[in-house]
Amino acid sequence: MIERARSRDARGWRCKFAVVAPSTNTIVQPDFDDLRIPGVTNHSGRIHVPNLPLRNDEEFLALVDILGRELYAAVDRCMTCKPDYLIMGLSALMFWDGRAASERRMRDLAEHCGVGVSAGSFACEAALNLFGAKRIAVISPYQPVSDRNVTRFFEDCGFSVATFRGLRCASPVAIAEVQEDELRRHILALDGDDIDAIVQVGTNLSMVRLAIEMQERLGKPVIAINSATYWHALRAMGITDRFAGHGPLFEHH
Repeated sequence: MIERARSRDARGWRCKFAVVAPSTNTIVQPDFDDLRIPGVTNHSGRIHVPNLPLRNDEEFLALVDILGRELYAAVDRCMTCKPDYLIMGLSALMFWDGRAASERRMRDLAEHCGVGVSAGSFACEAALNLFGAKRIAVISPYQPVSDRNVTRFFEDCGFSVATFRGLRCASPVAIAEVQEDELRRHILALDGDDIDAIVQVGTNLSMVRLAIEMQERLGKPVIAINSATYWHALRAMGITDRFAGHGPLFEHH
């Protein structure tokens, strides 16, 4: 079934997505374009972020501060194309200080731009609930201060974070340089009979294809944040297409 067009855009006749991501992020844009379906278009805006060193918590906090200060300028640039919906192509900021604080942040952002918003934190929550997962393992590219915030968010949502693997990537750009073989080893190390699902956070970590492979291999949900976020945005817009090759999330209404 094809939904009523929400705009008259020649290419985005079903939906125009605005996507904001850090300027250092080279993964989320091609991931979202791979997930795009006919009648839906993605329109990216960049949050200016220098490629800072991320060797410790203090340096990571500096990055989060920059993201918070620069976010709305990038959103405002995106809104000039009159998108139907906004997708957050960054994750750390949307986990910060737990679920209640992140929900306020999302609500303020939606009120500011006048359209609905999807972010990876809430998308992962929705995906985990869809699969009925309770006890999870998490893989992250970040420093310990961010891992604590990610853990807090998921625990606020009612999940038990049994194991956590933080990769401590040395810079924002270095996150995209982590290869599938390394991620595969980490996922296998995180897995166990007591784990219901494995979740990957960090939108500049390339794990969409690997998550599908590992879900089939392990027989349990392996959720890549970029897949979950795009799925969440499509469903929020009432687009319920099921399509093969993109993992079980996209086979659910």
